[in-house]
Amino acid sequence: MSIGIIGAGKWGSALAFAFSEKNNVFITSRTPRNLDNFVTLDEIFECEYLIITVPAQQVSMWLKENFVFNGQKILVAAKGIEATSGKFLNEIYEKYVPNENIAFLSGPSFAAEVMNSLPTALVVNSLNEKLAEEFSALFPSFIKTYTSDDVIGAEICGAYKNVIAIAAGICNGLQLGNNAAAALISRGLVEMQRFGLFFGAKEESFVGLSGAGDLFLTASSTMSRNFRVGLGLAKNQTQEEILQALGEVAEGIGTAYALHEIALKHDLYLPIAREVYLTLEGKDPKESLKDLLRN
Repeated sequence: MSIGIIGAGKWGSALAFAFSEKNNVFITSRTPRNLDNFVTLDEIFECEYLIITVPAQQVSMWLKENFVFNGQKILVAAKGIEATSGKFLNEIYEKYVPNENIAFLSGPSFAAEVMNSLPTALVVNSLNEKLAEEFSALFPSFIKTYTSDDVIGAEICGAYKNVIAIAAGICNGLQLGNNAAAALISRGLVEMQRFGLFFGAKEESFVGLSGAGDLFLTASSTMSRNFRVGLGLAKNQTQEEILQALGEVAEGIGTAYALHEIALKHDLYLPIAREVYLTLEGKDPKESLKDLLRN
């Protein structure tokens, strides 16, 4: 099959490597790269299957300025909630792509491990069951795939876990211990499930690969960019200092701001996400800890 990858960062490059096991894969990005099968965006749009890794905070503008829909089958491989609008990714894409042509990828997947062909399991989520199965068949032998029609559940899991990962990084940076880390992650799972159920997600998504699987991975390793954001916050570093050190996008930051606005709008109880937002805004993380223990 002919697959076009849009986005040549670490994740896009890892997906290009993975899908090349069974398919003809081409890749593009905003700036030219010295990569095999690197082509122009116009050439990418000629592929039958597209995998888009454009970050959540950039995708609205990218779609508006660049996207051309020609009936392609699309797999969105980014995670997050748009901070400026509070929209989930499926809500952003629906203006440009019909539901029967789009799927969303979720589950535990560090790019570095995918590049080394290490095994994992992921979920292809789509309202079109046939499309989900089509994309599943394209994956390499070292990635086991499942399918689901819970698009909103997958979206919320993929976005929310990044915010909990920031909190976990703060917990680690403050040297609060393993008990605290386990408590934080488990209560984070409850919090994101409560949020998801409010928006109509299916309960089982939160205890599967999309929810617990991705959360446990992202909230327990320095390989996670969002976890490293938390480590920086624990040292009282500013957002600017943290992002400069990372040199990469950390989706949990924008998502924390989006969750804060959504919580205010719908009067939702999101204590961990709220403290992450306040810490990003300059609150002392030790004060956030006291407030979480008190309330």
